[in-house]
Amino acid sequence: MYFDRLVEKHGKKVGEIFPNFSLLVYGGVNFEPYKQKLFESIGKEIDSIELFPASEGFFAFQDSQTEKGMLLNTNSGIFFEFIPSDQYGKPDATRLSLEEVKVDQNYALIISNNAGLWGYDIGDMVRFVSTDPYRIVVTGRTKHFISAFGEHVIGEEVDYAMQAAAADLGAKITEFTVAPMVVQGEGKSYHEWFVEFEKMPENMDQLALALDNYLRQKNTYYDDLIAGGILRTLQISPVQKDGFIQYMRSIGKLGGQNKLPRLSNDRKIADALKEFLI
Repeated sequence: MYFDRLVEKHGKKVGEIFPNFSLLVYGGVNFEPYKQKLFESIGKEIDSIELFPASEGFFAFQDSQTEKGMLLNTNSGIFFEFIPSDQYGKPDATRLSLEEVKVDQNYALIISNNAGLWGYDIGDMVRFVSTDPYRIVVTGRTKHFISAFGEHVIGEEVDYAMQAAAADLGAKITEFTVAPMVVQGEGKSYHEWFVEFEKMPENMDQLALALDNYLRQKNTYYDDLIAGGILRTLQISPVQKDGFIQYMRSIGKLGGQNKLPRLSNDRKIADALKEFLI
C-alpha cells in the first residue's frame, strides 16, 4: 500500500524516489506471493532479509542469501519445544525438544522464556529445512487452515499453489484468501479462492485447474477428496481492485500489524468479501 501510494504520488518507481534503496528487511508474512509485484514497484530487484520477531521473543533470522530458511536463535533465553502438526490440539500432544525434530515436518512452536512465559503456544507453525544448523521456515498460523472435509490445508500449501499457478498462466496477484464452500443437497462442495489480480490470467478456468493440481501435489488428503469425487475443482472469485483494503477498512483492521488470514475454516471472511467481488 505504501509503495503504491508513492508511485501514484510521484509518477516514478520507488527505486527512483529512493536511489540508495538496496535492502528490504521483512517478516511476519510469506514474502513470495508479493515479491514480483513489490519488485516491480521498486523498479529493480534488491536484496532481502527475513526476520521472525514477535512480542514473545526474537526467534530466527535469515543468515544466508543462498541457504533456505532462517537460523533459529537458540542462545537468547528462549527454550523451544515443538508439537507435530497431527497432534496439535490434543491434550496429550507430544512436545519435542530440538534434538528430536526432523526436517520437512510441520510443528507448532511452543516457547518458555526468561521473561516469564511457560509452555506458551505462539500460534505459528514451522518446518525445519536443516538441523545442522537449525533453520526453519514459517508455514502458517495454527488457527489458519481449512479442514472442513478432513483435508487440513495450511498456508504454505496455498501460497505454493498460487505462486506456481500464477507463474504458469502469467497472472499477477495482489492478495488472496481461501474458504470452504459446503454445498447442501445437489452438487459437490469445493474450496473458494477470493483473488485480487494485478494482472488477470487469459483463462480463469485454466488458472483454477492449475491451482487445484498444485494443491493436490502438496496435500494428499485434498488429492484423495478430489480423486474420490467428494470435492470438485476449486472456484476462483475475482475481487475488485483494492477490495481487500476496503474489506480490512470495513472491519477496522487496515494497516498496523493486521494481516488478512490466508485461510479460514468457516465462511465469515468469505461472506463479507462477496460485497467486493468483480
